[in-house]
Amino acid sequence: MPWLEYREGRSDYSLRPSPRLFCSHLTPTLLPRGLREGKGKVVYVMRNPKDVAVSYYHFSQAWSKLETPHSFQDFLDKYLEGKVGGSSWFDHVRAWYSSRGLFHILFLTYEEMVQDLHGAVQKLCSFLGRQLDSASLDRVVDRATFCNMKADPRANYEFLPADLLLREHGHFLRKGTTGDWKNSFTVAQSESFDSVFQERMRGLPLEFIWDINKQPE
Repeated sequence: MPWLEYREGRSDYSLRPSPRLFCSHLTPTLLPRGLREGKGKVVYVMRNPKDVAVSYYHFSQAWSKLETPHSFQDFLDKYLEGKVGGSSWFDHVRAWYSSRGLFHILFLTYEEMVQDLHGAVQKLCSFLGRQLDSASLDRVVDRATFCNMKADPRANYEFLPADLLLREHGHFLRKGTTGDWKNSFTVAQSESFDSVFQERMRGLPLEFIWDINKQPE
């Protein structure tokens, strides 16, 4: 699935057969105007920001176009200030939730998928207006497990050149666990993060799962 914001070397996206599927990290204001006119559907996937911070920290060491952090503390400071690629997690989530009335949009969390992937796929099918028989649904769920995606060279972006994804420092998909942030955050860092989270997310009725006693399948 191509990324909407990375067009280099790709043919005209408008020529792709319907339904056209894209990934994106863009904010609402940067997306094609047609999406705000009901000409498409958006699936917005969120993950708890502590696990995002740890994942991004490790990814920054493997992705050659990103600044390599001096330490986790150094990265965490920049992450909380929005001085990382993609800017602020808090601003991104708030922008999309605040703009939800302009789009035909479904909000999902990564943690929902870890807890009940079958249910999440059913919810996605309903949103997209696609009815699958039980055998087809089971195949989608099986291929969408973290373990199977990590083993899939396409899903794990193994086709990327070695000078872009430095595999000696990591891969595109790492652990996929919920609550792995506890292995990187100190108590003080966690408390400081919680304070920023409460301030920046005030007024948004969104709930996040910070730990699951279950490994991704």
